Amino acid sequence: MRQVYTGADVFDGIVLHRGASVVVEGGVVRAVLPSGEAGLGEVVRLPGGILAPGFIDLQVNGGGGWQVDGTCDAARIAAMCEVHARLGATGILPTLITDTPQATATVIAAGIAAARAGVPGFLGLHLEGPHLDPRRKGAHDPALIRPMDDADLHRLLDAAAVLPALMVTVAPEAVTSEQIGRLSAAGVMVSLGHSDCDATTASHAVAAGACCATHLFNAMSQLGNREPGLVGAVLAGSLAAGLIADGLHVAPATMRVALVARTDRIFLVSDCMAVAGTDAPDMALGGRRILRSGGRLTLEDGTLAGADLTLDRAVGVLVHEVGIAPERAIAMATSVPAGVMGLQASRGHLIPGRTADMVHLDAGFALRAVWRGGVPVPAQALIMVSRSGSEPETY
Repeated sequence: MRQVYTGADVFDGIVLHRGASVVVEGGVVRAVLPSGEAGLGEVVRLPGGILAPGFIDLQVNGGGGWQVDGTCDAARIAAMCEVHARLGATGILPTLITDTPQATATVIAAGIAAARAGVPGFLGLHLEGPHLDPRRKGAHDPALIRPMDDADLHRLLDAAAVLPALMVTVAPEAVTSEQIGRLSAAGVMVSLGHSDCDATTASHAVAAGACCATHLFNAMSQLGNREPGLVGAVLAGSLAAGLIADGLHVAPATMRVALVARTDRIFLVSDCMAVAGTDAPDMALGGRRILRSGGRLTLEDGTLAGADLTLDRAVGVLVHEVGIAPERAIAMATSVPAGVMGLQASRGHLIPGRTADMVHLDAGFALRAVWRGGVPVPAQALIMVSRSGSEPETY
């Protein structure tokens, strides 16, 4: 059925069209036209705001009461994709943080099964660790952090051959240039993070094939007057970089400086945990308790442990607190990560031929509705997490 979405401004991934309409048919965008030229079709009237591409989140540690861990299977990945679609992210990379080799193998197998099942919204996997620098461990378990060996490398190369996409966060101190080069040549997106490296070491990793940085400013060597660190290597170079824009992980003024220095390829990530989409006041991570309070997730010692963030709220922070134009802020959650993933031909834009994954944001950039392939996603639902340990229940 041909549908015409009208009543909102339309952000097509690049340009914000005032008073336009989006024509969708067969789950695909057919046209973006001035409202008076949309032609015949079922009219869907939106109460102002902005109609934009569905969000793409490349760092999702969990959601709906589930964490990406060594008990993960394809059904859990599907459930998390559904939770995050309700939160506006119509495409995600489920993310495993530092864990055992067996847990890594289990998550890879779950991702392969999810891909074969065609789970909606599943774009691939992000493995954040365990090949990191313990000096910049953040909330990662230092007992599980270790250098990459041949078995790790071949596990990743085999996974890259069958997964739709694979991002791997490593510290240059924990891998060799040869390992980075082999991963990159196999199509793995090598991202630098949880690293205390200097800028020269970072540049060598980029030359070997690294293409991204994980949660810019957090858990990495900082910009100094004589040593630029990994932050300086990102701001002065070509690496894409994720950014946790909750106003807690990175101060708004610092984000503003970064976005002036780099006008492209910085994208938003939620870095969310199992509590996303739930009412849970806390959660467990590798036997450690994570507390949830005031939009912040921390270990009991106060260390930030992921984020309690949705991408619509991150867009709002960029616009209202950092001072970024709405179209750039929304692009950082849509077309920019799509480009980083190489998915710009199918996702991240509302232009003819692209999948009709869409979000409707109100005037304050809060999420109001989601469509996946032109089909409405059920309204956001709070998930009550049972304290008895049974499966979460949505209502």
